[in-house]
Amino acid sequence: MRKSVAVPLTLSALIGVAHAQSPDPSMMESSRMDHAAHMEAAADAQHQAEVSRRGKEVMPFSLPATTHIFTKNAEGGVQRVVAKDASDDGVVKLIRQHLQEIRQQFLKGDFSAPSHIHGQDMPGLLELTKAEPGQLEIAYQDVEGGAQLVYKTKEPTLVAALHKWFDAQLSDHGQDAIEEHQAH
Repeated sequence: MRKSVAVPLTLSALIGVAHAQSPDPSMMESSRMDHAAHMEAAADAQHQAEVSRRGKEVMPFSLPATTHIFTKNAEGGVQRVVAKDASDDGVVKLIRQHLQEIRQQFLKGDFSAPSHIHGQDMPGLLELTKAEPGQLEIAYQDVEGGAQLVYKTKEPTLVAALHKWFDAQLSDHGQDAIEEHQAH
């Protein structure tokens, strides 16, 4: 009786080993996708580190000390920058100064700061640089812990450019940026 039990168990074990040695093709494809996703994540992390490094040349505050919040809307959107430690008056002051300077530059069609940080081919940037005077309104506002820029335009191509530009910043700033959805 023992032999008849041992043979099926041994046969079952051999079948299991054979099956494990010839992996399911869908499992192999999944592992390739995991590798590709891993490689893409590594490239994204490297790009984000480069953006952070170049950001130090343009922004007077540390990117990891702040959160960049982007809210798209039908007229353009809102770009808010706040200190992660809202009680850090030094960082809050630097955010406010920087956004006021950026607003002035952008109103003159000078988008060299984001171009330097994110690259010349940053999505939406070319269209924004081509905006005619008055086509893009940019309002500055103090907010708790920082400041924000409110972008408004009636030009659909500029709204689309702003949205692409926001998306690129969300991607490039990684964990230091979030998308906020506007309540309807």
